[in-house]
Amino acid sequence: MFAKLFITALLAVTITLSAEASEWSIDAVHSSIGFTVKHMMVSTVRGSFGAYESKVSFDPAKPASFSATLSIDAASINTGVEKRDNHLRNADFFEAEKYPKITFKSKKLEALGNAHYRVTGDLTIRDVTKEVVLEGEGFAAMYKTPWGKTVTAVSAKGMINREDFGLKYNAVLESGGVMVSKEVVIELELELTKVEPIKVE
Repeated sequence: MFAKLFITALLAVTITLSAEASEWSIDAVHSSIGFTVKHMMVSTVRGSFGAYESKVSFDPAKPASFSATLSIDAASINTGVEKRDNHLRNADFFEAEKYPKITFKSKKLEALGNAHYRVTGDLTIRDVTKEVVLEGEGFAAMYKTPWGKTVTAVSAKGMINREDFGLKYNAVLESGGVMVSKEVVIELELELTKVEPIKVE
């Protein structure tokens, strides 16, 4: 009787664990967190952040259980021009010394079909938090690397108004336009590695 009860309990635990969402970490070497913004109403400037960390939990069978947090070092911004990057780090824009972190915390995920999703979450820049929406695809396929790791990918895009977060610096052009557009497009291209549970000997 005891043996039967023990096996039943063990099976229950196994089923529970297998149903839980998997934890994933960003492989920063094969990922990018970037943005695009219009310059002088004509050209597009691209930038990215080089230092960040994230926690992602996802169960493809239960998309609503999705959760994600992202923390970015504001000072790691890189647009390929040192003078411009230093300007972006100062008080006109991110004021990175006073507000070192840009963070995102998911609140809701909607499945749109065919591995496409809409994620709603809170984005915080300069201690100002606003709700934002990102759309994209993810977890469409999972592969084993030669080193036995399980990897997958996520791509997402959304648009914010930078002035909503206190990034209000601008200059009016003679033509009547502005130096930098208010609208900023966020672009995420992430390779995720499954966090394997620690084996207890």
